[in-house]
Amino acid sequence: MSHADDHSSATRRDFLYYATAGAGVVVAGAAVWPLVNQMNPSADVLALASVPVDVSGLEPGTQITAMWLGKPVFLRRRTEEEIAAAQDVDVSSLPDPLANNENLDANIAADDGNRSLANFEGENSGEWLVMMGVCTHLGCVPLGDGAGDFGGWFCPCHGSHYDTSGRIRRGPAPRNLPVPPAQFTDPTTILLG
Repeated sequence: MSHADDHSSATRRDFLYYATAGAGVVVAGAAVWPLVNQMNPSADVLALASVPVDVSGLEPGTQITAMWLGKPVFLRRRTEEEIAAAQDVDVSSLPDPLANNENLDANIAADDGNRSLANFEGENSGEWLVMMGVCTHLGCVPLGDGAGDFGGWFCPCHGSHYDTSGRIRRGPAPRNLPVPPAQFTDPTTILLG
């Protein structure tokens, strides 16, 4: 056997190794892609990425529930008493001292002003409260309209009590109810997302 024959057989062998490895990468990619792609949001969820909510019918002391990204969102127009009760809380005494507000920096304190929504003119009187309606313990939907020991929301599943600003006060929930991205687009419409 000549040296030229030895060189050509090694080249064929190398080609077979590279071709097999390339085919393996393509097959692995084809097998993994559906698994990765299924984690993307579905078309109906993407369609709900921004939801306008008409709040013109809300009187002080009432709330409505809207759906955003498949989850309930509480939109409450608070009374002067509810605002005063929320502002009268010492933040350092809270189980979760952070605002948990996607509209603000992550390390902002859970003062009532950092959890309420400014109106269309940009004034934050504390009247508007927008937050996810999902208990931070196990994902239940808390009861509202003054439920619980602090006049806010109460999750009956495991006994989490939230105050009139949606902050956890007692129970197993580790965090305040999250405030989603929200803003007024006109005097009667809040845009979620």
